[in-house]
Amino acid sequence: MTEALAGPYCAMLLGDFGADVIKVERPGIGDQSRGWGPPFVGSESAYYLAANRNKRSITLNYDNPSGAGALQKLLATADVFITNQPSLASLKKRSIDYESLSAKHPRLIYCSITGYGFTGPRAGRPGYDILAQAESGMMSFTGEPRGGPMRYPIAIADMTCGMYSTMGILAALFAREKTGRGEFLDMALFDSQLTWLANVGSSYLNAGVSPTRWGNAHPNIVPYEVYRGSDDRYFVVGIGTEALWKGFVQAVEVQDDIGRDERFQTNALRIKNREILVPLLQTLFQQTPARTWLGKLAEADIPAAPIHTVPEALNDAQTRARSLIVQIEHPAMGAAKSIANPVRFSNTPVSYRLPPPLLGEHTSEILKNLGYTAEEVNSMESGSAT
Repeated sequence: MTEALAGPYCAMLLGDFGADVIKVERPGIGDQSRGWGPPFVGSESAYYLAANRNKRSITLNYDNPSGAGALQKLLATADVFITNQPSLASLKKRSIDYESLSAKHPRLIYCSITGYGFTGPRAGRPGYDILAQAESGMMSFTGEPRGGPMRYPIAIADMTCGMYSTMGILAALFAREKTGRGEFLDMALFDSQLTWLANVGSSYLNAGVSPTRWGNAHPNIVPYEVYRGSDDRYFVVGIGTEALWKGFVQAVEVQDDIGRDERFQTNALRIKNREILVPLLQTLFQQTPARTWLGKLAEADIPAAPIHTVPEALNDAQTRARSLIVQIEHPAMGAAKSIANPVRFSNTPVSYRLPPPLLGEHTSEILKNLGYTAEEVNSMESGSAT
């Protein structure tokens, strides 16, 4: 019972790992992300297609007695229930809060994904990715030094929370094998995004250093940023060790000047003198095409890469070699393509069994699996329960 991205992404990952995922949606409306376009592919948005493979869809009006009854029957068969409803009162009204469900189904693992969780001053408030990026501090140090805060263009708070929720659910399933009991997972976009402060958060907590915007540069490593060749193609270089620095200056043939300059002999000195070093490197790189520099750096085993466009990345030889684009036949649009699950198992590979479902595509099938007769299914449909 989730929509948008965090919950659907979590459930899709579980589906990739083999779970039978049933997506419960509102009749005639469905997951809000179905309408998040253009672009659309047929009637579905490309956004929706990105996070909903390996699922079956059932539509249930859980404000209708018959629909609510069907939902309870479905929950009785479930190992895991995922919801992103932030209102505890609304959940209790429908008897689908954790307390109500765990009393009847003590083995149930209940994962709630909301903006802020169920504690704290903002508990219960609706949350979107942009709010989590803003309030976690992430946007404050993202962007150019002389610019304003910037949102990361991919919904990283949603993706992060979805991944953490998947990890939590898998851990809870493992724990249940020992204890015999399920548990409640209180997942929040805000919490998940705050954890991504990582070394930046540690710098403030342990050294009192508040981050500033560095654009494409790195606050702790130099050189580690974007450069442009004479062909106006951009590429990145990352020099994280002194051994790499020595190899780098030799590869770009500046070992006798920049390489011997006392101001650049250690990473700490390069950070101190970055405003001198970086322009020198920018001037150097603009004299020769990016592909030439990348060839020299690759020969010396120095970390460097071209900045790909999205089409270039999706058609890259490495992408093909790693089978990172999957295709599943869709009942309405033909071949539905998506980016593969990145986990590579040696014995239990990820499977891609079902395309993103149409709204309510499997309603009749699922209800019949729950024991409803064809007549009862038809009656529920005509009675606005599905």
